Amino acid sequence: MRYSILQLARQALHRHRGWAPAWRDAAPRDGYDIVIVGGGGHGLAAAYYLAKVHGITNVALLERGWIGGGNAGRNTTIIRSNYGLPGNEPFYEWSMKLWEGLEQELNYNAMVSQRGVLNLYHSDPQRDAYARRGNAMRMHGVDCTLLDAAGVRKMAPFLDFDNARFPIDGGLLQERGGTARHDAVNWGYARAASALGVDIIQNCEVTGFLRDAAGAVTGVETSRGAIRAGKVGLAVAGMTSHVAAMAGLRLPIESHVLQAFVSEGLKPLIPGVITYGMGHFYVSQSDKGGLVFGGDIDGYNSYAQRGNLPVVEDVCEGGMALMPMIGRVRMLRSWGGIMDMSMDGSPIIDRTGIEGLYLNAGWCYGGFKATPASGWCLAHLLATDQSHETATAYRLDRFRTGHVIDEKGAGAQPNLH
Repeated sequence: MRYSILQLARQALHRHRGWAPAWRDAAPRDGYDIVIVGGGGHGLAAAYYLAKVHGITNVALLERGWIGGGNAGRNTTIIRSNYGLPGNEPFYEWSMKLWEGLEQELNYNAMVSQRGVLNLYHSDPQRDAYARRGNAMRMHGVDCTLLDAAGVRKMAPFLDFDNARFPIDGGLLQERGGTARHDAVNWGYARAASALGVDIIQNCEVTGFLRDAAGAVTGVETSRGAIRAGKVGLAVAGMTSHVAAMAGLRLPIESHVLQAFVSEGLKPLIPGVITYGMGHFYVSQSDKGGLVFGGDIDGYNSYAQRGNLPVVEDVCEGGMALMPMIGRVRMLRSWGGIMDMSMDGSPIIDRTGIEGLYLNAGWCYGGFKATPASGWCLAHLLATDQSHETATAYRLDRFRTGHVIDEKGAGAQPNLH
C-alpha cells in the first residue's frame, strides 16, 4: 500500500479500517544469504539497500526487542555533515544527501527538517578552529557559514550575550543540517525493506554463532532457533562488544550511557539546532514544542538504558549558561541510549578477522545522523566484500596501524570528551 493524500482520503471514508501493517512480522526461516543482527536504523537501512541497490532479498533482519525500541528511539534526532577530517566529511555528506531524498524514496514521513545546525564559539582560538573546519567542509563541497556575534544574535536573540561567563563570539552554521523523527526513520526503512522481501524478525535475540570446522561464521543461534547464513553483519550499537565476544572478538569499543532530555511544550523558540561551545550541550525544539537536549556521556561503562544525576546536573548547567531563560522550564522526562564508543571517536565498517562476519560499530555520539550512509556502506560491504568509497577510512585495523580518525583531537579516550 502506497501512502498518499488520495489513500488517506479513501481510508477516511472507511473509518481508517483498511490500513495494512507497515511491515510483515516474519517468522525466521532455516537459512538466508545474509543475516543482519540489530534492528536499529543502521541494520534496517543496510537490509533495505541490500535489496534496493544490490538486488539481494534473501535477507533476515534480527531484532531482540521491537523495531524502534533501542537507540533509534533514544537519541536527540540531529542530522548534520559539519565534520573536518577527510575520513569523515565525505561519508557524512553522503549521508546528508541521502537524508534529503529519504522520505520520497521510502514513501514515509520521517519528518526530516533542515532548519540548520549552529555551533557556537566563545574565544579566538575556538573561532580559528571552526574556520578551519568550515574551510575543510567547503573543500568537500559542503555548505557552511562562519557567523560573528551579530550574526548569531540576529538568528538567536534569546541567548545570553551580555552577562555570560563565556561570551558568545559567533558560530559555524550549516543550514542544511537539522533534525529527523528518530523512530519514524526506523519504521520507514522497515516498511520499505519488508516490501522488497526482507524478513523483519522481532523478539529474536542472538545467543551465539554457528561456525564451521575452519572457524568461519555460518549462521547464528537465536532465542527462536538456529538460522544459517552465508554472511552475518553486526549492527548492534552499544551491545557490539557483548555480541562480538560470542564470536571470540575483543574490539576497541567501550559502552557508555548517553542521556537525552525533553522539556514541557513551549511556543516556537529554537530556530534549529544550537550547540554550546564551552560545554557539551545541544538543543533543538520538537514539533510538539518540547526542548530536546543532551550533553556528555556518563563517565563509566554501562549497558543500562538510564543515566545518573551528576550528568543531568551538568547538562542542565550548560543549558542555563547558554540561555538562562529556560530556568523555569519543567523537564518532563529523560532516557538513555547505549553508545558504542570507539577509541578515536569514529566508526568502524569493515570485515572482521573471522570469515563470514562483518562489523558496523563504534558510532559514539554520531550514529543517528549516519543512518542512511551507514546502511548503504554496510550493504555495499556485505554484497561486494569491498568498502564503499566513502567508508574506506573506517577500517578495523586502523587502531593497530595508527591511522586513527580523531575528529576532536582529544586523544584515544572518547569517554573523556
